[in-house]
Amino acid sequence: MKPEIEIIGISIKTFGVAFALGFICCGAVVARRLQELGKPVDWAYEVIFAALVGGLVGARGYYLIQNYSKVKHDLIGNAFSGSGLVWYGGAIGGAIAVLAWMRWRRALALWMLDLCAIALALGYAIGRIGCQVSGDGDYGIRSSLPWAMGYPHGTVPTPAGVEVQPTPIYETVAMALLAYALWRLRDRVRPGVVFAIYLVGSGLERFLVEFIRRNHEVLAGLTAPQLESVALCALGLVWLGTLLRRGGVGALLPAGG
Repeated sequence: MKPEIEIIGISIKTFGVAFALGFICCGAVVARRLQELGKPVDWAYEVIFAALVGGLVGARGYYLIQNYSKVKHDLIGNAFSGSGLVWYGGAIGGAIAVLAWMRWRRALALWMLDLCAIALALGYAIGRIGCQVSGDGDYGIRSSLPWAMGYPHGTVPTPAGVEVQPTPIYETVAMALLAYALWRLRDRVRPGVVFAIYLVGSGLERFLVEFIRRNHEVLAGLTAPQLESVALCALGLVWLGTLLRRGGVGALLPAGG
């Protein structure tokens, strides 16, 4: 594990490097797709900036809410601390900011949601690389599997000699495959389908991986991320069902319609 690297005497967080790389890659994908659709490529910078600001605010805010009992003594200080980001909070905050940007640009349309879905899946996959390299505590439960590993030098270290499930690797692989599948589908299905599949796929991935992670159960034997994942899957399935009833999911409409 390598939580930090030093370059010419400057300490750089490896999670931050992966975080930045994720946004750069997402920006490149968004720009490519906008070009394909004949839309202004400059929009890529705007939408990524909106997602960055909204995501950071949402991720930090969600963390403060989840850990209120621990941070209530110094909310302001903890709000601007360098640690504590929650993916679902970032997704919610980023979504609100991007939807606001879409409305401002008069681009609030299904094709834009599809584009964001591809970027979200890719960004998540790259972000989990940062979790793995920094050992920030997103690893799983104790395991004796051949590929189990320890994180003794991580930001949130495992005890010496203890090996656990490397869940960040599982999530990177799963979400990278989902991003690739969504990209391949971009012109093969009608607008809205890619986003609906993203909701189902990302929700299912997180629901399953939670069984071997370390989060606490909150209801009916499920963790908070699992309950949120169930909601995502349900929304995606209802969305797909609606599209099927309205003429199927094939590319019946132009992708930019």
